[in-house]
Amino acid sequence: MRSTDTSGTGEWSHEAFDAESSGYDPDDSGDAVDISVAGRDGGQAAPGRRGGWAADPTTGELQLEDRSALRRVAGLSTELTDITEVEYRQLRLERVVLVGVWTEGSAASADASMAELARLAETAGSEVLEAVIQRRDRPDPATYIGSGKAEELRAVVLSTGADTVICDGELTPAQLTALEKVVKVKVVDRTALILDIFAQHATSREGKAQVALAQMEYMLPRLRGWGESMSRQAGGRAGSNGGVGLRGPGETKIETDRRRIRERMAKLRREIREMKTARDTKRARRTSSGVPAVAIVGYTNAGKSSLMNALTGSGVLVQDALFATLDPTTRRAQLEDGREVVFTDTVGFVRHLPTQLVEAFRSTLEEVTGADLLLHVVDGSDALPVEQIKAVREVVTDVVRESGLPAPPELLVVNKIDEIDPVGLTRLRGLLPGAEFVSVHKDLGIERLRTRLGEVLGGLDVEVSVLLPYSRGDLLARIHADGRISQSEHTEHGTRVQARVPRALAAALSDYAHAGAAET
Repeated sequence: MRSTDTSGTGEWSHEAFDAESSGYDPDDSGDAVDISVAGRDGGQAAPGRRGGWAADPTTGELQLEDRSALRRVAGLSTELTDITEVEYRQLRLERVVLVGVWTEGSAASADASMAELARLAETAGSEVLEAVIQRRDRPDPATYIGSGKAEELRAVVLSTGADTVICDGELTPAQLTALEKVVKVKVVDRTALILDIFAQHATSREGKAQVALAQMEYMLPRLRGWGESMSRQAGGRAGSNGGVGLRGPGETKIETDRRRIRERMAKLRREIREMKTARDTKRARRTSSGVPAVAIVGYTNAGKSSLMNALTGSGVLVQDALFATLDPTTRRAQLEDGREVVFTDTVGFVRHLPTQLVEAFRSTLEEVTGADLLLHVVDGSDALPVEQIKAVREVVTDVVRESGLPAPPELLVVNKIDEIDPVGLTRLRGLLPGAEFVSVHKDLGIERLRTRLGEVLGGLDVEVSVLLPYSRGDLLARIHADGRISQSEHTEHGTRVQARVPRALAAALSDYAHAGAAET
């Protein structure tokens, strides 16, 4: 058996494997042990050996190795039958029951939402035992599913032995408390579940700060106290004889917690603003270079990082898990026509993305607004790909509206076509006529996508006619590198050039455009 600590809290998941498929030879008595780390999508990381790596690994392989580094050998536990709940959670994976309320849409849409919730729960490190869904006009304001259904849910929890209930929606503090009182186990809503996954996958300083801020914004209205029993006198004095400023009921424990959380949130916002300045500086440097910027956006686990690796040859972390990528990664690549392009891999989106995350990750999502082109990746094997497209476009529209900038053009890329049956693929081609269809795993359609990218980015170029003085050879070199020259002539005052160049380079050449027009 092989076990993985997926949550970092001592809660373990178990997966079986055999000696033959893992590459382990029981007859091999050598000292070195070869270990291979493979993602769930079949991607193989570089092999390693005891005491170090056999080959120089990429950053993505190191991150994948780090996520699966802690392992527990099953079958060696000396667990007692009489253990506390805390000990139980340390020894076993959380066993959860999913609960959904179907208020609108079709039955297929409701089933797809529950299936996505199950994947979220598994990514967070839970074992899904059962899922129940209820048809209602709207969620019950008291217990989310109603008092009668809450009692039925309690029976399901008892029969399955679950220790957690996960609801497919954002519960109010009152709903959370009321439902926990009925089912008598921990209740988690969809927002808290997504925040937990983000906390597990955040690696950079900025990513961790953004996740911490989002968690505190979610936690603040949901703090629970124990009434006046947690109240205490100011200064620790018992009685009202403490002197001026020390009389009265004092500050309760819950008020202290709220104050400290607000102070911590203010500090995190300052830190994120400071980190945003550094990010803006790097983005401005890339923009001034005149190299087109392409932001890869899409639904979570649609294959954005895999596509970026295929287009750039980089080693970005690839994992068949929801929200595997949180920190944006930028890489430069060259297209078939020689044009240099900067690709940025962004965080994935999901239906009903928590507003706390959108606010906290706003500085990261600004990579989308500053791009020349959005490469929108869609999981073609999903049951409802059109719903994925709609969810991503809603988030992008909100981010662009806040920035006040025009929305960048979009190129749809349908990935995982090797997992779609011919009828479904034909249907998708009819629904999305302007999209490119690729399979990164099978290396299908990648070259055609490169050619299409060159055509689209070429269509975004601007026609310029400039007269560059001989002292500005740097600008002439940039035109040769990033533009397409149609006419060039050396004159007495400089080099007259007529070319199509990226918008950013056209802005840098604007000071010499009038001189070019005057000469012509």
